[in-house]
Amino acid sequence: MFAAYAARIDRDQPLNGLALGERPEPKAPPNWTVVQVKAASLNHHDLWSLRGVGLGEDSLPMILGCDAAGVDSEGNEVVVHGVIGATGHGVGPRERRTLLSEKYQGTFAERVAVPQWNVLPKPPELSFAEAACMPTAWLTAYRMLFTNAQVGPGDSVLVQGAGGGVATAAVVLGAAAGLRVFVTSRDEAKRKRALELGAEDAFETGARLPLRVDAVLETVGAATWSHSVKSLKPGGTLVIAGATTGQNPPSAELNRIFFLELKVVGSTMGSKEELASLLSFCAAKGIRPVIDRELPLDQAREGLALMERGEVFGKIVLTV
Repeated sequence: MFAAYAARIDRDQPLNGLALGERPEPKAPPNWTVVQVKAASLNHHDLWSLRGVGLGEDSLPMILGCDAAGVDSEGNEVVVHGVIGATGHGVGPRERRTLLSEKYQGTFAERVAVPQWNVLPKPPELSFAEAACMPTAWLTAYRMLFTNAQVGPGDSVLVQGAGGGVATAAVVLGAAAGLRVFVTSRDEAKRKRALELGAEDAFETGARLPLRVDAVLETVGAATWSHSVKSLKPGGTLVIAGATTGQNPPSAELNRIFFLELKVVGSTMGSKEELASLLSFCAAKGIRPVIDRELPLDQAREGLALMERGEVFGKIVLTV
């Protein structure tokens, strides 16, 4: 079958390690199923994998991709939850949590094998491309907002770095849930798009906000960390789910964190139950993910290059 996979690790030029070509058909052990992939979305995780983060040379070749929507072996339209080993279903209770494309082959292929427990019904309201955006970026944003930040209607949230998959999802979900959503971006066009999606206001990166917020969603890292901490009201929550500009900010702002009793919460992906709730929320409220573009699987390199350069607003989806 045709697939996009990591053939080698290149920490400086990750796309040099990407290969496109034939890979063996997946095999389904007991309690697993093979899903015919209709669509899969790109994530920064794919670029990190090509750099060797979470993926060792001994695991190569590895098909990339954490997300997919498709048709299972019984003909059901499904969405794949990409976290394997979180509960023991299909792998055993002692296996540590991994994402597809770390230990098990990923979704950038014509077919993928996953535990039966990891497939959820695809809402008919969502296309395969829309559903494929949900399991990583949109699920991450959902968990950041409603599980870890614990914000509700009327609360204020700052989303750093408008334009990325998680940030865009947070704007759309937050606005639909009645939150006051503020965003930052260096790009004027991205700030304008965020306003069109429901953000209350948009600012240059690092700009002073008109008020301190209840929560900040942080996926940028070092470049925005100090601004994130300074934007919180006393007792506020900073939820971090990524660090695309680096994991070591020049100032940790520890004095401000303890004096204002701020909460710093790490957030990674989400549970199958949260994904089910997210899918139901989107179907019921007419929420649709922002898709920058759809590309055929054999153009995965172009999609990853766009994401690496930051020339994306929303999600890039690979169609099979």
